[in-house]
Amino acid sequence: MQNGYIKVAAAIPLVKVADCEYNVKMMETMISQAEESGVEIIVFPELSVTGYTCQDLFRQQALLEHAEAGVVKLLDFTRKMDVISIVGIPVVVGDLLLNCAVVIQKGGILAFIPKTYLPNYSEFYEKRWFASSQDLQPTEIRFAGNRVTVTPEPTLFETSDGVKFGVEICEDVWAPAPPSNTLALAGADLVFNLSASDELIGKHVYLKSLLAQQSARTITGYVYSGCGFGESTQDVVYGGNAMIFENGKLLKEAERFLLEPQMMVTQIDVEKLRVERRTNSTYVNAQRGNNARIIACDSIAPRNFELIRDVDPHPFIPESDDMKRSCDEIFNIQVCGLLKRIVHTNSKKLILGISGGLDSTLALLVCVKTFDKLGLPREGIVGVTMPGFGTTDRTYHNAVSLMKNLGITMKEINIAKSVKQHFEDIGHDISVHDVTYENSQARERTQILMDLTNELGGLVVGTGDLSELALGWATYNGDHMSMYGVNASVPKTLIQYLVRHVAEEFGRSEGSDDGTKSILLDILDTPISPELIPADEQGNIKQKTEDLVGPYELHDFFLYYFLRFGFSPRRIFLLAKKAFDGAYDHATIKKWLTTFTRRFFSQQFKRSCLPDGPKVGSVSLSPRGDWRMPSDACSALWIQECESL
Repeated sequence: MQNGYIKVAAAIPLVKVADCEYNVKMMETMISQAEESGVEIIVFPELSVTGYTCQDLFRQQALLEHAEAGVVKLLDFTRKMDVISIVGIPVVVGDLLLNCAVVIQKGGILAFIPKTYLPNYSEFYEKRWFASSQDLQPTEIRFAGNRVTVTPEPTLFETSDGVKFGVEICEDVWAPAPPSNTLALAGADLVFNLSASDELIGKHVYLKSLLAQQSARTITGYVYSGCGFGESTQDVVYGGNAMIFENGKLLKEAERFLLEPQMMVTQIDVEKLRVERRTNSTYVNAQRGNNARIIACDSIAPRNFELIRDVDPHPFIPESDDMKRSCDEIFNIQVCGLLKRIVHTNSKKLILGISGGLDSTLALLVCVKTFDKLGLPREGIVGVTMPGFGTTDRTYHNAVSLMKNLGITMKEINIAKSVKQHFEDIGHDISVHDVTYENSQARERTQILMDLTNELGGLVVGTGDLSELALGWATYNGDHMSMYGVNASVPKTLIQYLVRHVAEEFGRSEGSDDGTKSILLDILDTPISPELIPADEQGNIKQKTEDLVGPYELHDFFLYYFLRFGFSPRRIFLLAKKAFDGAYDHATIKKWLTTFTRRFFSQQFKRSCLPDGPKVGSVSLSPRGDWRMPSDACSALWIQECESL
């Protein structure tokens, strides 16, 4: 394991039924390829030495002897290799014939793992030839020149750098209580499955779902290898399944029904899996009393590390084929949260500031959908545009046009006069565009909204988003405050997708509201800005947020891995370099990662007193829910690591 990752492979070799010499040669080729590419553990299909479909030939002594001779060849072939190989083999143990996985490394047998659940229904007749591990007593045997104890006891293997893995065979994972449950609760980070699952209509979809669920339930990396071309087609066909999952997510999958061998290679993030387990109290509580014997693997020579996995640069964004459903779900969470607050307070008015920017736009759309769901007239939503010293024509006109198109009540209150009076009261020079100049405007706007709420009898709906809360990019007791913050756990990158989704929905709706769609699209194209500094000579936005604090797509990436998995700056930097390769150079990533870390720690005091707001995803900064941190915590450890990158 390097940088928290372990490199694994699921192999589908070509097979000739009962031709052990041919099958071993095919596996040797793939083991050699795996060794050259730095794979640490490779798994082959069930009974891969003989072929799965030998049927009554498993009763032939000649086949069993040739299978053992095949393992002798594999041991000799791997004598100078680091890679751990898991292959399928029939093994005689006393009066029993067992369907086993044999785990080998550097010319030695680490252990045999016998199959527990033998299918004996429909097209399967395994009990005709094999016994279950449940029929087995611990027995020492001599096999391929090694003395090995074969036992039904749960067995884990531990690599020299502490990664633990277990093995189960095909039907085991289909059982009500799979052996992998016990293996995972005993500490297995990874589970390897040697399989021979035939192809039937609809079965492949169910199999993928089953493996994904088992990987997610056990919080493991699950590596599955199934028989492919060459197995007997007398009654069934084996299409070749190789799949690698990580906590329920499919990382790699083979193409079925190919006539060539395939090897799926990827890296599993063991560090991430361990974080997930430590965080999940249900998983921790389930571990009690689950033990297994542990077999130590030989050490592996140091290798150059290269991250070969794809890293999504936008982890908060749903998959494209799932976008509509996810966007609808997020909106419904926001709407239901706000709806409950309205019903509880018996409010008939919602008041929010509309700037013509992304955040207030999303908040307004949520308010509109909430009122529609309650059957309340949209006039009860009061949108307030409050032009100031930095407001541009573009954002102002977008704010006004959007409110008119959506049919809400609109108010316009220019804050310039009141802010100037405030500057006179506190003795601030209006020509000095410092933090006082900026924050006075933000607080004046919030005061107006709060006072209007008292006047009208309603709720102030907050518009600030998760990304701003992480960076502290909000004025304390200004836009930082509201009575319910509908965007509190929605990051900036996701807001862009949500608004675009709504724009497209308007374009497809009855009557095709292209006017609203065009406004929303222009808001999406507007540079993100608090507009607290006067515009340039051409009237364009001068104060661009991403020029000051950095690109939001980087900060959202940093935030996701910092909060969701507790990764260190060094680990986040490694992932970001891969995710944003070609978009940002390493120096730029380091610069903004350092900025993120510094601001995240220093701005906690703003998050410690946040208004209520709905959680929509796996990451939230609510001080009552997901993130409890002292406002005076020291950031030195994290900053030092950033600076050392």
